Amino acid sequence: MAKDESSHQLLKMSLAELWELFPIILSPYNPLWREWFEEEKAFLLKPLASEKVLRISHIGSTAIGGIWAKPIIDILVEVPREASLSQIKEALLEAGYLCMQETPTRISFNKGYTLQGFAEKVFHLHLRYWGDNDELYFRDYLQEHLLVARQYEVLKLSLWKPYQHDRDAYTAHKTDFIRKYTQIAKKRYQGRYE
Repeated sequence: MAKDESSHQLLKMSLAELWELFPIILSPYNPLWREWFEEEKAFLLKPLASEKVLRISHIGSTAIGGIWAKPIIDILVEVPREASLSQIKEALLEAGYLCMQETPTRISFNKGYTLQGFAEKVFHLHLRYWGDNDELYFRDYLQEHLLVARQYEVLKLSLWKPYQHDRDAYTAHKTDFIRKYTQIAKKRYQGRYE
């Protein structure tokens, strides 16, 4: 089956079907995650070479050493306000990413989702304008505060089985924790990513 046909079939699936095929899975920290990010960043620089990409960052739990995480590499791509998100979207689609959600200021993509389930390497790419990057502050804070990172790990592990097939609820139950430490981090690291 052709890649485009697979992508089309995935886009036609209901949320319940997608959550069944792609459940929440948590894994112990894997040092290969950083390598996979670096490889994917190098890969992305080719189709995005003509775009004005300002920063490509590894975010999410796979960027925090030593804690359990969904084995999905989250990537934040920041571009200047004058950049055309739709033009960059086309380049990412051509590079094998699938557009999952789009607003005027943010586009989310994934790669590594197949009709048979997750591929070995799975990526979520978040395309945003420069400065829309709270995830960088949260990541840095957890990297520098192991106790808080462990609390986050415990929270995620407690949510894993009850919400294994409900990604929205799993995410919603983490929101207050993430918001709290993001606000603390933005005060502590004021201006770090502006």
